[in-house]
Amino acid sequence: MKVFSGVSVVPGIVKGKAFLYLEDLEVPHYTIPQEQSVEEMKRFAAAVKETAEDLRSLQENTENKEQAAIFTAHLLMAEDQDFHYKVKAWLESKYENIEWIVFEVARELSRKLMESSSSYLRERALDIADVSRRIIKNLLGLKRFSLADLQEDVILAARNLLPSEVLAMNRNRVKALLMDGGSRTNHTAILLRSFGIPSVVGLSPAIREISSGSRIILDGGTGKVILDPDDETEKRYEAQIEGPEGSYEITGKPRFPAETNFPAETSDGHRVSLKANIGIPDEVETLDRYGAEGIGLFRSEFLFLQNGRGSEEEQYAAYSRVIQAMQGKPVTIRTVDLGGAGVLPMQTEEENPLLGWRGIRFSLDLPDMFKTQLRAILRASIHGKVQIMFPMISGIEELEQALALLEEARSECRKKDQAFAGNIETGTMIEIPSAVMIADILAKKSGFFSIGTNDLIQYVLAVDRGNEKVSRLAQNTHPAMLRLIKQTIDAAHIRGIPAAMCGEMAGDPAAAALLLGLGLDEFSMTAVSIPQIRHIIRGINFKSCKTLAESALASSSHKQVQTLLRDWYGEHFPGLILASDMVLEKELGKK
Repeated sequence: MKVFSGVSVVPGIVKGKAFLYLEDLEVPHYTIPQEQSVEEMKRFAAAVKETAEDLRSLQENTENKEQAAIFTAHLLMAEDQDFHYKVKAWLESKYENIEWIVFEVARELSRKLMESSSSYLRERALDIADVSRRIIKNLLGLKRFSLADLQEDVILAARNLLPSEVLAMNRNRVKALLMDGGSRTNHTAILLRSFGIPSVVGLSPAIREISSGSRIILDGGTGKVILDPDDETEKRYEAQIEGPEGSYEITGKPRFPAETNFPAETSDGHRVSLKANIGIPDEVETLDRYGAEGIGLFRSEFLFLQNGRGSEEEQYAAYSRVIQAMQGKPVTIRTVDLGGAGVLPMQTEEENPLLGWRGIRFSLDLPDMFKTQLRAILRASIHGKVQIMFPMISGIEELEQALALLEEARSECRKKDQAFAGNIETGTMIEIPSAVMIADILAKKSGFFSIGTNDLIQYVLAVDRGNEKVSRLAQNTHPAMLRLIKQTIDAAHIRGIPAAMCGEMAGDPAAAALLLGLGLDEFSMTAVSIPQIRHIIRGINFKSCKTLAESALASSSHKQVQTLLRDWYGEHFPGLILASDMVLEKELGKK
């Protein structure tokens, strides 16, 4: 028996046999005579046209707006003139076959996106792979095996599944899905959530161990995949699937949405707010079903991908759409957080973009572009309740400069008689250790704090989350992290402002009671995580959470905190399997 840990995308426990889907595309590589380059560009144009027709067909035959938007984005990529220019320039300089050039240009674009500090941009690399593979297939005249032809129930296992493959597959036969790559927020994950298919991603290198026909238990709630389970484990999970006490039914539909209309309030009356993180406007359509009380993080990076920078009108339209859809619920828009990986025309590649020209540094160095975004947000604010959040603040000077430019943007709107709301709160993201150390100073000029644990963990613990050799050290319950979180929350409360969290830790069920006890006011997470967090909060006592937090703060190691949480959940939620190693270990009898 082997247990692999990944990232939960859609909850649900499924037992079955694997179907291994590996489609490696071999791209030929050869030089061509110079006079053949014109003919190669004609072949390229024909393949792009065929690809665009395929994508339009997918777009038109998809009723769900969120899914259709994915193929709209792919269509924009396929017809992007900058992409075409790069292909032509490569051809005219190296005179290689067009299939190889498309492959290389797409790989270079993907590499730049993967080096970005923005998770949203890194996830768009998979979309480029999807579009370029379609173009290359059409150039080669190849037809791929279709997942629509599956004839038996399977747990689908793949290295990386493209959005178009998810849409085309026989969803009546795919009972669950696991991937080596991927994340909660890429387009593939969006589709999987729409279809309610229990899924786990980020499992690398699990695919090396799995063969078609392998026996598997996939737990989408915990992000665990168990290969060749022993009898005891199999019986335990069968009880979860079939019994009334299981966290989720086999369908992957959570039992918790019955509580959607109830507040996130503990048994002794302590109430917090549960909000959603989104990366594209289309995601707003799914928030009601999970009971989101607002949007705690609206990543704005997507607007800067289409034309190098989003125009004011494009941004205004996108922000307005989301704000109106939330019908008065608060929407917190984070100003653009792009890393210096050569993604935009004004950016150059950097050796370490995570420590480079990103976040508020990028915006302050480009004040005109920054004010364009701020004006768009201001104008959209008349449609609902809006908050603005500044990323990567390391000192008070940066916050003061950002606020000054916001005031300039207000003045510019007034001169143009453009209305905007007068009650827009501005907040500071706490994701750099220096910001924690001066949180008391930053609180004086902030309407709220939002703790970005994804970046804070890697800066505090010096861990690259994308490096498989050290990613295990990215521990959100490391004593250093807990102390910094507590320090931030206390500084906010002393000043009388709320403390929120929008990093992955906010959506971790095993951390919910601990964060409550530390005093967190607002949890913002991937929407699909909200029902379980609400269920946990409504089933616990705030006083006991504070006692738990005190014990955790007194712990000297990550292992001690994990043991503490394992025992606490064992007492308060017996039988509930959570997305946490220590809870699963208890369930498997590995104390």
